[in-house]
Amino acid sequence: MSNPLALIVDDEPDIRELLEITLGRMQIDTRAAEDLRSAEEWLQKEQFDLCLTDMRLPDGNGIELVEKISQHYPELPVAVITAHGNMDSAVLALKAGAFDFVSKPVDLTILRKLVGTALKLEQPKTSKETTTAGAEKSSELLGKSAAAEQIRTMIRKLARSQAPVFISGESGTGKELAARLIHQQGPRADHNFIAVNCGAIPQELMESEFFGHLKGSFTGASTDKEGLFQAADGGTLFLDEVADLPLNMQVKLLRAIQEKSIRPVGAQKELAVDVRIASATHKDLSNLVEQGEFRQDLFYRINVIELTIPPLRERKDDIALLADKMLNRIAEQSNTAKPRIDRDALKALFNYNFPGNIRELENMLERAVALCEGSTICLDDLLIPQSAPSINNQNTPNELEIGTSLDTHMESVERELITQALEDTHWNKTAAAKKLGISFRALRYKLDKLGID
Repeated sequence: MSNPLALIVDDEPDIRELLEITLGRMQIDTRAAEDLRSAEEWLQKEQFDLCLTDMRLPDGNGIELVEKISQHYPELPVAVITAHGNMDSAVLALKAGAFDFVSKPVDLTILRKLVGTALKLEQPKTSKETTTAGAEKSSELLGKSAAAEQIRTMIRKLARSQAPVFISGESGTGKELAARLIHQQGPRADHNFIAVNCGAIPQELMESEFFGHLKGSFTGASTDKEGLFQAADGGTLFLDEVADLPLNMQVKLLRAIQEKSIRPVGAQKELAVDVRIASATHKDLSNLVEQGEFRQDLFYRINVIELTIPPLRERKDDIALLADKMLNRIAEQSNTAKPRIDRDALKALFNYNFPGNIRELENMLERAVALCEGSTICLDDLLIPQSAPSINNQNTPNELEIGTSLDTHMESVERELITQALEDTHWNKTAAAKKLGISFRALRYKLDKLGID
């Protein structure tokens, strides 16, 4: 089996030689180019596994090369080498499609980790977490709605990058799940995924929690402690509710992201860390930046790529599938038979707007399983808040087992709900779409699909 092949693009002979020697010791063959033109010639001649390019080139810049590779060689990971402290250009390169970045003077430990992660992109995933736990987690995002398919597509794309990703969405939409899937489908799957709720850490302990500390560094530090960055080394660190970080900690987090290194409390030397940052919050970060409660420079660093998770009310086509999976899991955990859910209860779920999103649906079903008598969940078992729309109970069968002839049942339920909404709004499609919690285009598609005139 031949060695991996890397393309090195830099106009400084000393840098090219350093990179060639370093990669050669990693059993990686190299080709060197001093400008954009020669780099493009090499790309046409050979098939590369990795490209490392400087940002400043005699006939252009690294971002131009990143864009060309993203367009013509999308499977080729490309990393940029930036001047020390020039994070703006690194962010631009990441947005253009770069896999990762490293700053000058090049830290060889960081470089070797970056190269190792990049080369894993082409290797099949065989870890237990990816093949078993990953598959189980993925089923939570199964759905036939356009929103669910868009989320899956974005996750596949984001998994190939190492750029910081910011996941926005309301509480309960599944932001941590999306971050886990990005981790599990990428080259870091065989390393740790560390999730932390930033609002749950006492402010006086934050630096120690994130970066670790040495024994005796402060009162009560009886042993060395590994921080979250060290625990996530080689993997992903998910910062949930990142908006709750105090300003002084935001400064330290920004430096750790830029320098790719940390200094434990009480330590004299910094430690190189290879961590991908994913962050999330249900708050409006841009608004917090304007109010001075969140640093603008940190916002730009963690928001290189944004993934928005839509609320459940915009994914109503997925409610039955999500409910089916949740009922399966509840039955397995309690070692009981999977309950049935009657037609009126299912219709009520479709009519409800779920301000608590997927988390609220799961809590509602767990409560219903505990309250229902026998093996059937009825409307009264769901305890839907009184503010929920009324349900038309006429001409509906008594019960429905989710997962059996699902498409046929769903079309019937959709037809009833859409027809009822149209009648309630005197066949005003715009008003009916608003009442159903879907877009006008989605309603028009469903009318054509169901043959409703």
